[in-house]
Order: sequence, then structure tokens, then C-alpha cells
Amino acid sequence: MKIVIIEPLGITPEKVEKSAKSVKQKGHEVIYYETRTEDITELIERGKDADIIIVANLPFRKNVIEHCQKLKLLSVAFTGVDHIDIDYCKQKGIMVCNAAGYSTNAVAELTFGLAISVLRNIPSCDSITRIEGTKAGLIGSELYQKTFGVVGTGAIGTKVAFIAKAFGCNVIAYSRTERESVKQQGIKYVSLEELLKQSDIVSLHVPFNDATKNLIGKEQIALMKKSAILLNTARGGVIDNQALADALNTEQIAGAGIDVFEMEPPIPKTHPLANAKHTVLTPHVAFASQEALYTRALIVFDNIINWETGTPKNVIV
Repeated sequence: MKIVIIEPLGITPEKVEKSAKSVKQKGHEVIYYETRTEDITELIERGKDADIIIVANLPFRKNVIEHCQKLKLLSVAFTGVDHIDIDYCKQKGIMVCNAAGYSTNAVAELTFGLAISVLRNIPSCDSITRIEGTKAGLIGSELYQKTFGVVGTGAIGTKVAFIAKAFGCNVIAYSRTERESVKQQGIKYVSLEELLKQSDIVSLHVPFNDATKNLIGKEQIALMKKSAILLNTARGGVIDNQALADALNTEQIAGAGIDVFEMEPPIPKTHPLANAKHTVLTPHVAFASQEALYTRALIVFDNIINWETGTPKNVIV
């Protein structure tokens, strides 16, 4: 079979070779494209003869998939799959598997990097130190004994909740599905409205779908404390970013740490959050540690082996 890695996986060619060893040993051909493109014609050319395509976070829609007549499996090197035309894959009998769990530690760690950066004004402290400045006006707040609200207790949200407990936070959670393992840590589930009202830090960890689109909008932000901060390492579309920028600029809330946007970075200079007060922005990097990127490469090839042997894992459709 022909396996096409249609975009870079963020690891060295040597690590790609190492992670692909299991499928190559079975005699499969592996083609690796080391450049990213969103040009439809180029993507069709890359994938048209593939039996299996590995894709990361590149938008992959019907306008490309319909030209990949041999395609049987999409092995997605990502957790979220809202960039994949899932309905069309289901219609055509193309299995889609994701790389569940590869970035749990990476995303959880960056969540706290953003939290502490916002609370302790780290970017501003860095800038002022370089120009012979002092801490004047930059005294921040601790995580300790703050109420930390986790929205979504999947694998990443649960990890974040447990780390917040270790920091000495009072952790509360809202999630469509409640986990016993979370409750056993003394974490109380509350309504989204209550979480927003009570929390000093609100951290989002939900997938992007019809139910979560603009989950946090003007009305929800209005429920938050003026001293609260909002963190988003989930998906950009779960926040109304214009409403968030307005709230930050009018100091309705104290700050935000944002890694994801309604588009993949680069974001335009005119983006509302690029010009908002009290923000720390990162270019969708939460998932992208060296360790996580190599782990996901191992997972996508493992997904192929399991699919081929009739025991598929991490199946979306």
C-alpha cells in the first residue's frame, strides 16, 4: 500500500523514518512531504494515489478527498478533527483515526505557562528589565488558593485540574461528562454559569463543534470576576474573540492567555486579540513539544498497523 504523509509532522526526517519502520517492514511505500501547502491542486497531486494519508492540522476537505479515489484510511496526527471533512469520509467509507493523548502533557504544561505569564506579568517584566526598568506596576498574583475553573474534563482538562490542585488551587469543573477520577480528587462539578462566576482562572479544554461554538461569548464573559483571567488552549472557535477583546480593553476581566484562534496562525496584525490589553498570545504551540510530536508520529503509524490487522484504534468514523 502507498502511505502519504501529506504535510510535515514537525520532527526530523530521521525520526519520521524511525516511526515509519513498522509499516515499511510490512512492505508498504511511505512518501513524506516536508513542505506544507494548502493549494488544492498540489494536495490532490500528493494524495491521489494514496491508500492511506497521514495529515496533521492541515484543512482536509471534500474538494481534495473526492480526488483520492484509493483512499481507505486517514490517520490524523492531531487530537481534534474539525479540520477534516468527517461527514464526507463517513459517506465514502474512509476510516478516520486520530492521535488521541499524544499532547496531553504538552498542552497542560503550556496552560500553566500562560496562566503564570498572565498572572505575574512575565512578558512585561522581561521587556522592562531589558531597558533598565523595575518591578513598578508589575506586581502580579499567585495561583495558590485561587479558584481554578476547568471547562471540559477530557484527558487534557483532567490533567490541568490535577496540576492546579498541586499548585494549591481550589479546583472546580464543568463538563458534559463527569469523571469519577476527577471527583475523587475533591474536585466539584458545577454548572458553566457557576464556574464562570466563582473562578479566578477559567481554562478551556473542550473540542470545537456545533455545541461549543462561541461557548464563551459576551454574556458568559459578563459573568466572570473583574479580577479573573481566561485561558484557551483548546480550539479558537469556542470563544467569541471579538467579545473577549472588548472585555479586555474595557478591563471587564483582568487578562487572557490564548494559544488558539479561529484561524491557524499567522493571525493578522488587525486581529482583535493582537491589539487587546493584558493578553499573552502564543501561535498554536501548546501541542508542539518535541516529545509530543514524536509520540504522535508513533501513534499515527500504530493506527495504520491496527487498522490493517482488523483491530483499529482511536477511530473517529
